[in-house]
Amino acid sequence: MASTEQQEHAAPLLQPEHRTGGWRACRSILGTEFCQCLAYFGMTINLVTYLTTELHQSNVAAAKNVSTWQATCFLTPLAGAIVADSYWGKYHTMVVGCCIGVAGLLMASLSALLPLLIKNISTLAMASAQEFVLFLGLYMIAFGVGGLRPCLMSFGADQFDAGDPSERNSKGSYFNWYLFAMNCASVISTTAMVWLQDHYGWALGLAIPAMVLAVGLSFLVAATPAYRFQRNRGSPFTRVCQVVVAAVRKFNVAPPVDVALLYEVPEDDCSMERGMAMDARVGSLRVPPASLATFELLTSMALIPLYDRAFVPAARRLTGREKGIPDLLRIGAGLTMAVLAMAAAALVETKRARAARMGMEKTSIVWQVPQYAVMGVGEMLASAGQLDFFYSQAPPAMKTVCMALGFLAVAAGVYLSSLVLTAVSWATATGGRPGWIPDDLNEGHLDRFFWMMAGLGCLNLVAFTSCAMRYKSRKDCARRCKPQDSGTHGGGPGIRRRNVSQLPPKWPQPTQSEQHGMEITTRRRNGLNPPKWALPRISGLAQGLRVGTG
Repeated sequence: MASTEQQEHAAPLLQPEHRTGGWRACRSILGTEFCQCLAYFGMTINLVTYLTTELHQSNVAAAKNVSTWQATCFLTPLAGAIVADSYWGKYHTMVVGCCIGVAGLLMASLSALLPLLIKNISTLAMASAQEFVLFLGLYMIAFGVGGLRPCLMSFGADQFDAGDPSERNSKGSYFNWYLFAMNCASVISTTAMVWLQDHYGWALGLAIPAMVLAVGLSFLVAATPAYRFQRNRGSPFTRVCQVVVAAVRKFNVAPPVDVALLYEVPEDDCSMERGMAMDARVGSLRVPPASLATFELLTSMALIPLYDRAFVPAARRLTGREKGIPDLLRIGAGLTMAVLAMAAAALVETKRARAARMGMEKTSIVWQVPQYAVMGVGEMLASAGQLDFFYSQAPPAMKTVCMALGFLAVAAGVYLSSLVLTAVSWATATGGRPGWIPDDLNEGHLDRFFWMMAGLGCLNLVAFTSCAMRYKSRKDCARRCKPQDSGTHGGGPGIRRRNVSQLPPKWPQPTQSEQHGMEITTRRRNGLNPPKWALPRISGLAQGLRVGTG
């Protein structure tokens, strides 16, 4: 019997599979994702500098405006996912979102051109006009991103047929290369894009992201004949409300003995501040503290091809699993790497603070590279594993919505991190004490903060492990809930077909040869091998030999 995921993806396809989908379609999707990330990060990475230098905003106002806009960019994917799953479909939502994003980036570029286009106007009036045009463009970008981000991930995974073993393996690789494309775009945006904006002006620096996203739109549209499209399955809110209503009505009902029946079967600011207190010279070069995050991206980029091409095939031979190791084990390994990175940061800070208090030479900033490398390993393991897990375990009508919920989780983590940092600063700075994170880190105890974060990471890992051990995947529950065979010619459990001897009397009874043909057709439709008596007829190795069905 085909698994639940195979049934979900085989039925609603609108094009012949042998001419569409697969890597021929996903290459353009990955190209669009690369362009989308390059445009978004190219706009985001230097936005505070643009607001403070060109629009003359204060540091606090600029940081507040950027944070509000970024939070909106994490919220809009949920709205875009609902529209995609309920009304427009993923493809049309992506095309519309990409067009809105290009228009928003052009508006942002226009804000930098206004002083050249409009003369004889006061500085205050010009700044107000620039702010209006800029923020109009920024929030257009936010809505464009909302249509692109969740749909690109799930639409790319839709291109692989879960009923084909080779394509199932390719789908796991797709999420690895999706993360690789994101990291490549991040590295380029933090280096080349910033350099262009600093050396060739903001008008060109903000226009380039618009051109890049337009190229991504052309990639997306050009490969339209190669895509596999799936029908919409209705509003995800309907299913969520059904679950809530059913949970309320059955609050006092005891769960069944077989739990499978319950399942459906169809950036680091503290590290940057510490880098500013360390020796940033490496030979004749000076390494900016903000550039340290590049080592995390480079590590992840270097390991993704090795993981996909070397580790997964080796693990597949050892474990017999299509993905090498389970998604939950991969996510747990990534969370473990995050704990180790925090522990490494605490040890480096202890070394740096001791050297500073003893009047010794400053600790080299190179000591921070290992922790970023460990974080890159964790990013490679956890992020791609989460994407694959969310897609494979989500209900058919909510795959895009579940992808969008992942962005909400990221936003919640950012806000929680800020809350923890604020609470620690307030709690440790009482009574005239400098606290753990003062302006002068030599007077504080930043190492204690890192150890606290490592401890919180351990608690998070324990909670995750507890949930993962009790989690029942949809595939396992589908296997346990298979209906028993109701036929009379065998073929294994789970194949429901009518007994040909029990057809209504008004229908003519089929002959034995017709029964054989019906059996072969039924088993081929269900993806099974033909029965023993049919093998000689199919292979042609024993013509004329009579083989009984017993």
